[in-house]
Amino acid sequence: AHYLLSSLYDKGEGVKKDEKKEVFHLEQAAIGGNPFARNNLANFETLNGRHDRAGHISKEDFAAALRGHQAAVNATKSPAREAAEAFYQRQEKQQS
Repeated sequence: AHYLLSSLYDKGEGVKKDEKKEVFHLEQAAIGGNPFARNNLANFETLNGRHDRAGHISKEDFAAALRGHQAAVNATKSPAREAAEAFYQRQEKQQS
């Protein structure tokens, strides 16, 4: 519903055109998980020079996120897990 309301406020269909209300409803729809609203909101923020709000991140932030991801992957590694993976791979080869 919020996404549709944002569209009405954007175009001024049935309501007075209102950018603040459009953005409010886009934000609510995006928070609710609507992918189209997230895209439109990111485009709106980019066009208005607010790249940080549009989902653009710095190289430093990206590197930190990548390090965090790698640490999480490494935390799942163990000799027992690797042995189980090798066992299941052998089983798959024997069945094919």
